[in-house]
Amino acid sequence: MNSIDLLKQRRSHPSRQLIDPGPDAAQLRELVETSLRVPDHGKLTPFRIIGVDRQTGRVLGERLATITATHSPNADAATLDKDRSRFDRAPICLIVVARLIDGHKIPAQEQLLSAGCVAYNLLLGAQMLGFGAQWITGWPAYDRDAAALLGLADDEHAIAFIHLGTPAGEVPERPRPTFDSTYREWQP
Repeated sequence: MNSIDLLKQRRSHPSRQLIDPGPDAAQLRELVETSLRVPDHGKLTPFRIIGVDRQTGRVLGERLATITATHSPNADAATLDKDRSRFDRAPICLIVVARLIDGHKIPAQEQLLSAGCVAYNLLLGAQMLGFGAQWITGWPAYDRDAAALLGLADDEHAIAFIHLGTPAGEVPERPRPTFDSTYREWQP
């Protein structure tokens, strides 16, 4: 598949439809190392990746459910079950963490976009390796108790939870924006 065809076929595979096998150790290393080749103004490396396999994902899910129960004592069983199962479906989840240096000459927005490029490269790289992937955020990306659970520093933020595995079935295409609906030439 050439690069343009890859981009034309890019789609998310729901994490609940990602099964074994996931990437092996060599594929994971290649995927991550390749995904780090992103624009990085100032060479700050404003990102890192945390891997969570299915087994440790169950532990993480239990701890997230505890956070939910603490924040919302009246949370229903379905909400707590959703938190428990967040990371136990796909074989592996790669958490992309942005490390934003406030007050740096490189604006925080550029640092964040650089980390976002890592996340997108993980999606494309997974597809190139024959895997499916889904980028999810959800409340754990915005909660400081969840950040502490992940071992994030005050200047770090989980920006993407990339779930990876072998797709179980096809994902239907959805309507996409078009050239005509999004592109305009600037006129003085």
